[in-house]
Amino acid sequence: MPAELPGKNILDLIADNLKPFIRRTPVLTSRLINDITGADIFFKCENFQKTGSFKIRGAMNAVLSLSKEEKAKGVVTHSSGNFAQALAYAAKKAGINAKIVMPETVVPAKRDAVLGYGAEIIYSGSKPADRETKCEEVRNETGAAFVHPSNDINVIKGHSSCAIEFIRDTDTLDAVFTPVGGGGLISGMAFGFKNFSPETKIYGAEPLNADDAYQSIKAGKIIPVNNPDTIADGLRTSLGDVTFPIIKRYVTEIFTVTESDIIYAMRLIWERMKIIIEPSSAVAFAALFKNIKKFRNKKIGVIVSGGNVDLNNLPF
Repeated sequence: MPAELPGKNILDLIADNLKPFIRRTPVLTSRLINDITGADIFFKCENFQKTGSFKIRGAMNAVLSLSKEEKAKGVVTHSSGNFAQALAYAAKKAGINAKIVMPETVVPAKRDAVLGYGAEIIYSGSKPADRETKCEEVRNETGAAFVHPSNDINVIKGHSSCAIEFIRDTDTLDAVFTPVGGGGLISGMAFGFKNFSPETKIYGAEPLNADDAYQSIKAGKIIPVNNPDTIADGLRTSLGDVTFPIIKRYVTEIFTVTESDIIYAMRLIWERMKIIIEPSSAVAFAALFKNIKKFRNKKIGVIVSGGNVDLNNLPF
């Protein structure tokens, strides 16, 4: 079952295999933010990761997990953002072909990044269903291996490397906050922390306007997001049948935040820490900040998931 916890040896081996392809991202702190919140906060900065987000961890592990026959036929995925860049980069490093289904409305900077890594872009309509249909067509035509951006067990195991690094670079954390979109990152964080720091509680954070994880955990079944309207574009996707049971079993609670909460948190980090983070990354800190009374005088980890920002469309 997907919710079964992989062993320490497996996750350690995956983390070691990924080392040549990823960056060990820094853990940053801010005295001013600690003073404001009354907690000791440690930011795991995946905005400094190769391709600009944590996604390369899962994409690279998925590619490394392919058989020789699968690699010969290449990979395909659907993504309008960070996973598109990550899989394109991973495929390039592995010397295999990658086809990325993207909407015609994709941000030019993200399109150019994918092309820069040598992947082929296949355009589709703007709705998620359009991308999924086109991706399935490509898969049937080419035999390429489909790698889902989040609902893939090898992608999830790759993300556990982020947790392992975080644990080894800090003292024991009381809690860690992670943004939730499709659930791949928080599932990987759960695998890592439950193995190597089981006393650390894991909290998810998502926009109120795209709160399928919150609704799904509350209902005990997957409730897909309906017309998500949030500045956190990386969190507009829904949980899948692989990620949902992992989150249900290992995550303590899901918090939601408003659009104004996200913008405030994003701006505070830009101003106080002098680092660029994208709106989706700000959601985790926004959730902590909104609920800080529960976490005062605690040691809290926050995953800064990425820094791929459209500088022509900032919210402040």
